[in-house]
Amino acid sequence: MTTTSTGALDGVRIVDLTQMLAGPYCTQMLADQGAEVIKVEPIEGDQTRIVGPYRADDTLRAYGGYFASVNRNKLSVAIDLKTPEGRALLLRLTDSADAVVENFRTGVMDRLGLSYETLRARNPKLVYAAIRGFGDPRTGRSPYVAWPAFDVVAQAMGGVMGITGPDKDTPMKVGPGIGDLMPAVMSAFGIVSAILHASRTGQGQFVDVAMVDSVLSLCERIVHQHAFLDAVAVPEGNHHPFLCPFGMFPAKDGAVTIAAHSDVHWPILCRLIGLEHMLDDARFASVQDRRAHQAIILEVVSAFTRRHTKQELLGVLGGKVPFGPVYHVGEIIADPHFQVRDMVVEVEHPGCAAPVRIAGIPVKMSETPGSVRFRAPMLGEHTDRVLAAAGLSADEIAQHRDSKIIM
Repeated sequence: MTTTSTGALDGVRIVDLTQMLAGPYCTQMLADQGAEVIKVEPIEGDQTRIVGPYRADDTLRAYGGYFASVNRNKLSVAIDLKTPEGRALLLRLTDSADAVVENFRTGVMDRLGLSYETLRARNPKLVYAAIRGFGDPRTGRSPYVAWPAFDVVAQAMGGVMGITGPDKDTPMKVGPGIGDLMPAVMSAFGIVSAILHASRTGQGQFVDVAMVDSVLSLCERIVHQHAFLDAVAVPEGNHHPFLCPFGMFPAKDGAVTIAAHSDVHWPILCRLIGLEHMLDDARFASVQDRRAHQAIILEVVSAFTRRHTKQELLGVLGGKVPFGPVYHVGEIIADPHFQVRDMVVEVEHPGCAAPVRIAGIPVKMSETPGSVRFRAPMLGEHTDRVLAAAGLSADEIAQHRDSKIIM
């Protein structure tokens, strides 16, 4: 691990006021690409520090897997923003920042005297990004603007739960917290776009991302189905509403996915699994025909796949038609694809003798590669360093610490 940045955002400074998942994942994306991310935490720390899970050999328990997974490459400063002195320190940090990111409920920063308008008056180039359940009134006042929200709420109201599940009557939550992760990605995109604009014009701006809006954008299909077909999409299990075969099929030791719906791949699949006779059957001649007779195709393809293991099917179908086994995490770690692409990386962990694994960086850049440079920070680990860089003397820092303004 190295603290030297080689990323495209080297030289960009982000003041990160976020907690939980959406905000920290967003700022971690920026940190992975080289930005200096200063994570400003309350004196008691980000709420997820105590969530766990903890490794059995962790003698310190400074933070668990949740926090470790979304806070690498960041500097931690602990400041009590409920005090005038703490708020004054934050203003000094944002004066030299390119962006500030927060995911408080609407009005919290305004009541603290740290609103977008206040910060922008001091730093006109500042990009101010907010991630909230239903957005911010500055860009469009939702009737739910003051409602709290978490991942499951965004999944429900944004539409993804309504099209996920085994059948039309059983909507289901998606496994990963996409109600947080999708707005995180959208916000990172908005921040980088706004910083680029500010570098050209000298003008910062407010970047507003609503969790429910982000999930709806992910579910764009339901909108065009309604617009073009006057249809309301419903859960359809593990297959596709328009394409066949396109979905999950049983294997002897689990499940696999096959997407051989096209006129290119359908004949290849038929020849590979002994269904050549179906190539001359008019019921399966086109994409539309195959979808119309989906039940027959699912039955015969499943009859083949369930006789074989995932690895056997990988040998038969892998690389010939769009195919992938349904992996558990142990299989992901062992797969050479994820190994060669550094998608599972090791970092040190305070209190543990051996490194821990976390997910790697999916954005690969040839000239300015991002990197996992260092682990998630201890609470207030970089307070002195960051405040000294902001111009505070050692005596001033000591006085603030004695007064419990910082940690």
